[in-house]
Amino acid sequence: MNHLSAISPGTVERELAALGLTLPEAPPAVADYEPFSIVGTMVYTSGQLPWAPDGRLAYRGKIGQELTLEQGYAACQLSALFGLAQVAKAAGSPDRIVRLVRVEGVLNVAPGFIETPRVLDGASHLFNRVLGDRGRHSRVIATNPELPLDCACLVYLWAEILPCH
Repeated sequence: MNHLSAISPGTVERELAALGLTLPEAPPAVADYEPFSIVGTMVYTSGQLPWAPDGRLAYRGKIGQELTLEQGYAACQLSALFGLAQVAKAAGSPDRIVRLVRVEGVLNVAPGFIETPRVLDGASHLFNRVLGDRGRHSRVIATNPELPLDCACLVYLWAEILPCH
């Protein structure tokens, strides 16, 4: 893969539409931090939460207790969508994304819940579908007994973008 070429114009929007999704506005930070940082051609997002269109959290509580595995998967997919929006905002356009490098998921799970890889697949499947080979990534999963605002998950992205001129 040529590391200095971007995604074909319109690919992200087209693939999202095929899934019945649209790229949302990148949400603001919920406290005193930046939603993303750019270092060279790398974008690092802050943890993205699963926001509903009305500005409230779409998924709250522990996966494996208040939430099912399937709801956790959906929460990770939604958080991933907001992560993609942050990277697109940092790049200036989703067409300027070169590749996804790493996905980190922090999951709010009940004691004994061990299906975390299947939950974070909600994010990975979205990226692989929308970005194709450029969406292939390394991944880290962590669990926490509590997450901010009682959210189900946080998804962090590392992505390469075209250099700014």
